[in-house]
Amino acid sequence: MLRHKGFKTADDFRTFLQSVAPSDVYYSSAYFEKPEADMDAKGWLGADLVFDIDADHIPTQCNKHHDTWICRNCGNSHRGTKPEQCSRCQGQKFTDISWPCDTCLESAKEETIKLIDALEKDLGISTKEMTLAFSGHRGYHVHIDNEAIRTLDSIARKEIVDYLLGLGLEPILLGLDKDTGDTGPNLEDSGWRGRIAKGTYEFLLTTSQEQLEKAGVKKKAALHIIQQRDRITESWKQSGPWKILKGIGPETWKRIAQQAIEKRSVKIDTVVTTDVHRLIRLANTLHGETGLLKIEVPIDTVERFDPFKNAIAFKRGTLRVDVSDAPKFRLADDVYGPFNNESLELPTAPAMLLLCKGAAKVAEEKQRV
Repeated sequence: MLRHKGFKTADDFRTFLQSVAPSDVYYSSAYFEKPEADMDAKGWLGADLVFDIDADHIPTQCNKHHDTWICRNCGNSHRGTKPEQCSRCQGQKFTDISWPCDTCLESAKEETIKLIDALEKDLGISTKEMTLAFSGHRGYHVHIDNEAIRTLDSIARKEIVDYLLGLGLEPILLGLDKDTGDTGPNLEDSGWRGRIAKGTYEFLLTTSQEQLEKAGVKKKAALHIIQQRDRITESWKQSGPWKILKGIGPETWKRIAQQAIEKRSVKIDTVVTTDVHRLIRLANTLHGETGLLKIEVPIDTVERFDPFKNAIAFKRGTLRVDVSDAPKFRLADDVYGPFNNESLELPTAPAMLLLCKGAAKVAEEKQRV
């Protein structure tokens, strides 16, 4: 790790990268009087507000198909999320190998869109002050360049994080308290009231009786809600379902609202946002775990952005590799794998992905007799 570097010009920086050829390049989101000094002597001036959305923080079912854990003690390995301890030796130290796929990257994109919407509509941050980028692996980065925000300390940034997560929302503020009656938020409301209304609508549109009961709703009330689903859906054209179902009171709606908060909260890496000295991957550099680019994405095109097409860096040539074990994956319009102890020639981009994941080695050329 080479740190505390500063460069007067972009050419100086480019020359340095060419001479060192690092696997990953980061820069500080903070501004300093003396960037090359030790941390205590740098002179902190402020930091951009940074958000990191990674599929690792979003519950999806796809990881059991493509992620792998390896016990560092005995070498035992399996697909899926790592256990608390190894089933073979009871060891607790593992190596995780996570792969990007369409499912987890789509979930990360959905969270990113929610984040941008909340920053703009709730916190008044213009999209002109936002820079969005695909991380090169399993998520997205959003940077806020705003002089007023730049000097916020960690505590103030934690307040922003808490708002986006929906932490500490009191039912009385939502009209779902016994003292205020049972008139809840409407789809047209701003801020978290509107977000809870939308989240409630989405939850009740697709939920099952079992899911309602799991959320703490009593069996009889859960059945009644399922039976009245059409009526609930129709009620949103006016003031919502908060008063229309007999026997469904504020306590039940509060439990449902909690599910709505979970749906509408933004799954960000909270440590990244509160860190005022954060190192973040540099745009237009390779990600050392995939060989894909961290690439900027115009905010108005994010829904159409395809990381497996737009972030490919190596577009020419082929490479012969010996693959040990790899799940099925897509790059551009082609699907590769799954592979298990195979030697094959691949286009450079998928070969690089396999090499970066440690799933392959460059094949040795056979000597001619």
